[in-house]
Amino acid sequence: MAKEASARPVVSRRREVGDTSARSLLMTVLGEFVLPRGRPVWTSALVETLALFGVEEKSARQALARTAAEGWLASERVGRRVRWALTPPGRRLLTEGAQRIYDFGSGERAWDGTWLVVLVSVPETKRDLRHRLRTRLSWAGFGSPEPGVWITPHTHREPEALAVLKELQLADGALSFTATYGALGSEAAMVARAWDLSEVEERYEGFIDGFTGLHPAPGDPTLHALTLLVHEWRRFPFLDPRLPPELLPPGWSGARATALFHGRHADWTTEAQRRWEELQDQGPESGPEKSSCRPAGPCC
Repeated sequence: MAKEASARPVVSRRREVGDTSARSLLMTVLGEFVLPRGRPVWTSALVETLALFGVEEKSARQALARTAAEGWLASERVGRRVRWALTPPGRRLLTEGAQRIYDFGSGERAWDGTWLVVLVSVPETKRDLRHRLRTRLSWAGFGSPEPGVWITPHTHREPEALAVLKELQLADGALSFTATYGALGSEAAMVARAWDLSEVEERYEGFIDGFTGLHPAPGDPTLHALTLLVHEWRRFPFLDPRLPPELLPPGWSGARATALFHGRHADWTTEAQRRWEELQDQGPESGPEKSSCRPAGPCC
């Protein structure tokens, strides 16, 4: 369906605003526009960009202060103004995130039918530990068809699983091995029990619906569209285990979504980066920097 030139992808306002969303959007902006330049950015450029998503100035400044408190940003006062630079940990975090985002869906490896299987038992009484294990292994692309059993067709991820288990102090009691699927049951049924691919595909379809046919006008609309494109796409490395094609349902929408992301990113990057440079360049001339921070506290 055709959309107006300045139209934005359909996203809920609940997802666009709020402190958690403001910080998440801020990290997307930092990774897409600040990280590649390697130089500090004025508060005004960040506040104006977040305002495109309905984030109020107070929430944007709170997001900056809390991101700095987490160690990802450092502030510098220049007269009455404040600018922000990525800390070394912040740069590492965003560099790793950018690699995961932009490499996701490319360079698929041929699969030889071998599975990596990890067996690790966590008592039900340790619910927090079970949750952390599930979160970390799921993020690494593992699925769990049965309690205590984790599988992935990506056998090269064994070192990553080992690092997770060591960090959670579960490595000593864990087992791992590689194997091909046997004669009992169905490999497709095992995949269905290990991963909810229907939910992942629904997310892909929503992404495709939101960005297909979108042609933002120059300036702020393109800056908004590119930021939202990356912000929405960065979720998929955490959701999609990137199973080999032979394990996926027919007509899997992940391939179409991947092509759409890379195509739209290539189309919009030049104009969005140009508009970002305008916001950054106009910072020093846009008047005194507002700040509710005391001199002894964190600047925002």
